[in-house]
Amino acid sequence: MKPKASTVAQKLLNLYRQAHVIIGGWGALNPIFVDEATPDVIDALVELPTGKMLAKHIDNLKSGKTPMNSIERDLLPYGGMMAETAIDTNISQSDWDTLESAIADFTPDQDGLDKLERIPVVQSFGSEWLQKIHSLISVEHPELLSKWATVSQTYNAYMRWNEANDLVSNIISDRARAQLQADMPEYETYLPMFGEPGIKLLEKLRLSISSVNHPNTADND
Repeated sequence: MKPKASTVAQKLLNLYRQAHVIIGGWGALNPIFVDEATPDVIDALVELPTGKMLAKHIDNLKSGKTPMNSIERDLLPYGGMMAETAIDTNISQSDWDTLESAIADFTPDQDGLDKLERIPVVQSFGSEWLQKIHSLISVEHPELLSKWATVSQTYNAYMRWNEANDLVSNIISDRARAQLQADMPEYETYLPMFGEPGIKLLEKLRLSISSVNHPNTADND
């Protein structure tokens, strides 16, 4: 069943507002905006608070005015106050060659992620390797950004897949449920990439939320 335009518009707006914490940043989000922003979604979007800014950004992406790894400064959510900052790091030409080769050979699956994370130059960036390398190549090698967006999307997808499986396999706290509700736009974006298993897992997450919002009346007897 196709989701309502208003539902998709709200999901895209949530992603837009959370861009500063989404791994891969605009390079990961912009393809989603372009793919899902049908005319009826745009109509619904402009009715939402700050939705006109996102609609304008999407129009810029579709026209080619804004590159797929970027956003105009005056369209940044929160006035750009929470935007990603560049890092001041230099790596050797040998490390650049290794990194570029690894990105070119990357396969969008768990094995591909594991292979990439084992490379010494990637490990040198620590636990924030994805964000830091994204920031670095934005300045030094922007031609790699489209390929790095695939890495980011794959990382996000498997991260959310693993988190979702943990959530549905364990009793979660009220705080975890609240976080789940806030993170639902990302689960709704990435879990369908796993096909039918991902869609079923997404439904289980939604049930986890609805079970809180609509408790069994027998409990109140």
